[in-house]
Amino acid sequence: MPEPAPHPLDNPARASLTGPHAHFAERRGRILRYSPDVTPWLALPDAPEAQDWADVAALAGPGSPVTLTAFREPPPADWEIVFRAEGVQLVDDTVDAAPDPEALLLGPADVPEMLDLVERTRPGPFLPRTVELGTYLGIRRSGVLVAMAGERLHPPGWTEISGVCTDESVRGQGLASRLVRAVAHGIKERGETPFLHAAGSNTSAIRLYESLGFTLRRRTAFLSALVPADPVPAPDARTRDRGAGSLEHVGR
Repeated sequence: MPEPAPHPLDNPARASLTGPHAHFAERRGRILRYSPDVTPWLALPDAPEAQDWADVAALAGPGSPVTLTAFREPPPADWEIVFRAEGVQLVDDTVDAAPDPEALLLGPADVPEMLDLVERTRPGPFLPRTVELGTYLGIRRSGVLVAMAGERLHPPGWTEISGVCTDESVRGQGLASRLVRAVAHGIKERGETPFLHAAGSNTSAIRLYESLGFTLRRRTAFLSALVPADPVPAPDARTRDRGAGSLEHVGR
């Protein structure tokens, strides 16, 4: 019997960049990444080879950080690991998704305020074009953005809820829960399933998500490593079609 196809959430960045988010992708060989001003995630094949790591180095550039999610394979020995953390992947089980009357749609004009909120609350990577990945909702008080949540990775049939953050001045008022339920509502209205990631050490966030109806699917890991300043190129045994091995935008 043929082996079952990999689940899209096992390598969610790759499933996104070969699917609904292909128009954001940059490629070299088998390596895919988001445009650097969108989100830092880079996607390797499930079983990367030496040539794949050489392509990562060429794509990112010497001394550059490379950020991976849902990945446990060690990078080559000459790569410096600068960040590694255990995480969890949670999926919608019994989420009572619902729109929120106070939630406002956020867009490019709101990015400076969104970046300021992220700087104060540190929910995870959020860059000037992250808002383009999907729907972002926010709540304002006295005209000031104090809470937000939105969509990030988009494997076929699934959408990740991300960027969940609340200003310290309004914590404890349930704004994060309301926004997560509102973003989940939009995802489910499209016929897709919400999922999310959290640091394994962030037990308060995990408890919140579980209380909303998310359940643990798998334990995962987040990794950031530096491309060596002078990486050693791997022999390239690929059959090169015209343009193979070069930097390309996929789907543009």
